Amino acid sequence: MTRRRWIADEVSQDRAVLLGTNAAHLARVLRARVGQQFDIACGEQLRLGTISSVSDDRVEFELGEVVAAPSELNVTLLLAVFKFDRLEWAIEKCTELGASRIVPIVARRTEQHLATAAAKRVERWRRIAHEAAQQSRRLAAPVIDDPMKLKQALAIEASAKLLLDETEERTTMREALSNGDPESVAVALGPEGGWTGDEIELFHSAGWQSVTLGSTILRAETAAVASLAAVAALLQ
Repeated sequence: MTRRRWIADEVSQDRAVLLGTNAAHLARVLRARVGQQFDIACGEQLRLGTISSVSDDRVEFELGEVVAAPSELNVTLLLAVFKFDRLEWAIEKCTELGASRIVPIVARRTEQHLATAAAKRVERWRRIAHEAAQQSRRLAAPVIDDPMKLKQALAIEASAKLLLDETEERTTMREALSNGDPESVAVALGPEGGWTGDEIELFHSAGWQSVTLGSTILRAETAAVASLAAVAALLQ
């Protein structure tokens, strides 16, 4: 039987702790008791955890052996801010698909009220990513950056930097990733209406390569999921 996995809120040597909603769910809903065992994600390691104490807001574990876990993707998404309900769905699904970092971008065509409100939503986005990471049995949730302007984000380091560009008709992701075996990939996805011509020029000047997902025009959240799924398949 597969053990349930939790991402530790605190880790110190051979002890780990769950706090807040995770602890409450484990204690009240799952009725955890001392001696039960779970897989505990502790940064880059997955370890066997045995419950040593339980309360409604704190569950402590003694950590045992390291548990084998598959390596995770090293893929960063630059995700232009769009309507929050759809953006949050994209964050959840891209977390499940293995994104290691998600950078919300205030683009030229980002609606002004969304750009203004984005900074207040970041903690909610991080909670969504944390819950999705646990549900999908990841070692850690992706890093969710504070929203930033495009010029700030262009310098993000990656072995391959791909710009999803509606004006690109020839170069596919497969072709862009076929040269070499990149250790890390960054993918940039625009807002509703796409990137402006000036923004595309900024990307190209910073070494990003335009790619296409095909002739179909996708919603922003669909493009995010499709792009990450394609990259994950090509890197495996």
